[in-house]
Amino acid sequence: MDQPMRLYLDRRHRLADRHRPPAEQEPVQRVTRSQNPLLELRAWGQSPWCDQLSRRLLSSGQLGNLVSRQGIVGLTSNPTIFRNALAEGDWYDADIRTTAASGMGTKAIYEQLAVHDIQAVADLLEPVYLKTDRRDGYVSFEVSPDLAYNAEESVAEARRLWAAVDRPNLMIKIPGTRPGLWAITMLLAQGVNVNVTLVFGLERYRQVLAAHAAGLLGALENGHDLPDIASVASFFVSRVDTLVDRLLDFKAAIATDPVEQTRLLGLRGKAAIANARAARRIWEHWLETGSMPALLSAGARPQRLLWASTGTKNPAYRDVRYVEELIGPATVTTLPLETIAAFAQHGRIRGATLTDESAVTDSATTLEALAEARIKMESVAEELESAGVKLFADSFAQLLQGVEAKTQAVLVGESASR
Repeated sequence: MDQPMRLYLDRRHRLADRHRPPAEQEPVQRVTRSQNPLLELRAWGQSPWCDQLSRRLLSSGQLGNLVSRQGIVGLTSNPTIFRNALAEGDWYDADIRTTAASGMGTKAIYEQLAVHDIQAVADLLEPVYLKTDRRDGYVSFEVSPDLAYNAEESVAEARRLWAAVDRPNLMIKIPGTRPGLWAITMLLAQGVNVNVTLVFGLERYRQVLAAHAAGLLGALENGHDLPDIASVASFFVSRVDTLVDRLLDFKAAIATDPVEQTRLLGLRGKAAIANARAARRIWEHWLETGSMPALLSAGARPQRLLWASTGTKNPAYRDVRYVEELIGPATVTTLPLETIAAFAQHGRIRGATLTDESAVTDSATTLEALAEARIKMESVAEELESAGVKLFADSFAQLLQGVEAKTQAVLVGESASR
């Protein structure tokens, strides 16, 4: 166990009974390699969450099986996931028929469908939430992506969705844009669990940690119990390699020195993992600085890093590399269904690869080499953040178009049957 986590646990043990450390942070019985490696992740202090949601996943019992048998202890969603879910057959048609008949608008229909699914997942995960003393068992629900640069409206919509779902194991997803930082602080101060999404760079991550600490201070001033408030920072992985690899390929193509070409191409596929490990080091330092020690002593839960975008985009890379290389305590890894299946089948556990000293040293060297190659990681992060907001906004627009099309199809079908 690393020193910051040991210190955190020591502090938690000194609190009163109602502030006992979460069960999942107590010693976990090691599992054998013959068991599902997803379960073994939890033995190393990492929580595997599912990055997928659909009515089909719920109604078929597949999600229940992932939770009861595969070790999945949480779930995330986003507009792209909901858009894809809506296209899966007629799973939503009955609800659309009912809501459309009531005269609801397209966005209101979508929200009612989404709230229904989110509530169902929250209820399914409630036993996990209770068993882990509220460490896991969360489901995330994103505010409209077109509000990514509007802090006040993000807060208003987040509060409305929080009240509509009405489940303590809900996390509201707020993009980690500059305006989003204020929204994060305001929501945490009001006792709302927050999943900060679309975090790509180290400087932005530092700002997210500061927003989290400010929010907890506000919550304390507002009389909220700090152990009741949970948060994660969704630090994206594979998209970083996709962009950096493209930059490296371009630089290698125009380089005239064969040695330089080899050096540049040798950095492909290394940026994302190095970036993530650097974020973890920032987290370790953050626990010991500013207001965090006092907040932890008051029962606050540290905001955990959540590895997002863990599905491998490049087929030349091992399909579970972003899981295998970022295993470590007090973190979450969120996996699409295909990555869950792949890791359960052939995932390898080599210990805490996130915090292994040699791996951390190698990652620091990688970041230095990228800087020498004039790959500006903060510029990469800014580009990816902008692209991520646009991608989710486009998906959300397509989602609403899909709801509208389904509504019209259902209404036309009903009219024809009369």
